[in-house]
Amino acid sequence: MRLHCEVEVVSRHLPTLGLRNRGKGVRAVVSLCQLRAPAKGQPAGPHSACLLVSTLKDKRGTRYELKENIEQFFTKFVDEGKATVRLKEPPVDICLSKANSSSLKGFLSAVRLAHRGCVVNTSLSTLTAVKTSEFEKFKTKMVITCKKEYPLSKNFPYSLEHLQTSYCGLVRVDMRMLCLKNLMKLDLSHNHIKKLPATIGDLIHLQELDLSDNHLESFNVAFCQSTLQKSLRRLDLSKNKIKALPLQFCQLQELSDLKLDDNELIQLPFKIGLLKNLRFLSAARNKLLVLPSEFKNLSLEYLDLFGNTFEQPKTLPVIKLQVPLSLLELSARTILCNRIPYACHIIPFHLCQDLDTAKTCVCGRFCLMSFIQGTAAMNLHSVAHTVVLVDNMGGTDAPVTSYFCSLACYVNSSDIFK
Repeated sequence: MRLHCEVEVVSRHLPTLGLRNRGKGVRAVVSLCQLRAPAKGQPAGPHSACLLVSTLKDKRGTRYELKENIEQFFTKFVDEGKATVRLKEPPVDICLSKANSSSLKGFLSAVRLAHRGCVVNTSLSTLTAVKTSEFEKFKTKMVITCKKEYPLSKNFPYSLEHLQTSYCGLVRVDMRMLCLKNLMKLDLSHNHIKKLPATIGDLIHLQELDLSDNHLESFNVAFCQSTLQKSLRRLDLSKNKIKALPLQFCQLQELSDLKLDDNELIQLPFKIGLLKNLRFLSAARNKLLVLPSEFKNLSLEYLDLFGNTFEQPKTLPVIKLQVPLSLLELSARTILCNRIPYACHIIPFHLCQDLDTAKTCVCGRFCLMSFIQGTAAMNLHSVAHTVVLVDNMGGTDAPVTSYFCSLACYVNSSDIFK
């Protein structure tokens, strides 16, 4: 029985000697081996199992006794392919990572049986050197650029960290890809994908996702609310048919590079200012008419909005002030101003939506349905170091929406419309 993973063997004596471990695992084959061959036709005996850790530099491996020799199992992150086996003698921790989660669970179950001295009801490996070919299973990068190369009958190597499947005619995301828990970069460009599965968020380590040149018409809300909020840094959605991005899109707050070129976007996400880490934004050749008010909160290194149909700023503002303010308006402003938590299990869903889409006045206060809306030209250099010209006339200005919670705020800020 063998497990392909990364292993780090940490001696618990190091801290007492003032030393530190390397802190990095190496590719290894961990085998559950029999110390002596059982009689023909008989299962492995209760005293015959040991753990053998073999690496590319040490193919013969290091052997560890198991019977009554395990102090503790650490399996909190077993679903992420991580676990630690703490041995009594020698006093070491065997840290396993980047393993297939289902294989790891089965392997740990067999190790537990060996520790208790029970019969292990599975075939045990022999104490022989591991072949070099075994380590080739640790493939971390795979590039497929045509249909003929695409694997139909076998799974992708579970250890993949970078997978590219371009020009393969895919109409949906292959569910086998979603089992690659170590995947950090996924390139599905130049296919015919129309919809993303909700479970794509299971790729907890994914940092880069390229979906350019597909047939996407919308973007999955579940994607934005998944664990990708903490991992995804680069997203390429260019050359699709996306008309709008959901409000929840701005929950992907680790994004630093976003490409939205050649879509059918009429507007950018309302709360785009929440993307505090965004440094590169490209949304050229869409149908943008005006930029959202929170666009002014961005701090970019590169911005490209060329080829959009920006409208001229309107001279007269849109006035939707309520006098007096409604109870709903007053309640909403109080909740948002005091940062009172809210959720669908506390208040009705439609009220949550109203609070999520509340406007932010230039004074910093919030407004729901009582506001003044104005449009003014903004020089894009105020939010980006490098700006691609907006049009063929050499302009770098674009209209941006501003909201005012009261007439006083509008009068005090009226100079921005001059």
